Amino acid sequence: MAVTDSDLFAAAEAIRTRAYAPYSKFTVGAAILADDGRIYSGCNIENAAYPQGNCAEASAIAAMIAGGARRIRRIYVTGPGREPVTPCGGCRQRIREFADPDTVVISHGVDGEPLHSTLAGLLPHSFGPEFLGK
Repeated sequence: MAVTDSDLFAAAEAIRTRAYAPYSKFTVGAAILADDGRIYSGCNIENAAYPQGNCAEASAIAAMIAGGARRIRRIYVTGPGREPVTPCGGCRQRIREFADPDTVVISHGVDGEPLHSTLAGLLPHSFGPEFLGK
């Protein structure tokens, strides 16, 4: 059975309910469709000692690596409100480590419409592993 954007949205929203965001109250979920065909998800985790927390995208990438997958085929990020919740700059670079520039990144504020982008659209002229001879 092929994974759909609806499946990724559902996974991101389910994990978003588990976010630990007592300071900002801004809960974020991320779901990755990986090269092994599985979905890996993560939520943001805040910490009183800023910036020691984790973004949802970083948590999902960690789950993917721990699960044995290595490449992101597609990623869906959800957060509260109407505006699409796009990955922060640091997470755009983290995604770049495991995704190709044409990888689809879907950002969603759950009360609005999703924004479909490519990683290259979010992080143009990016620096990736291939620059280091990988």
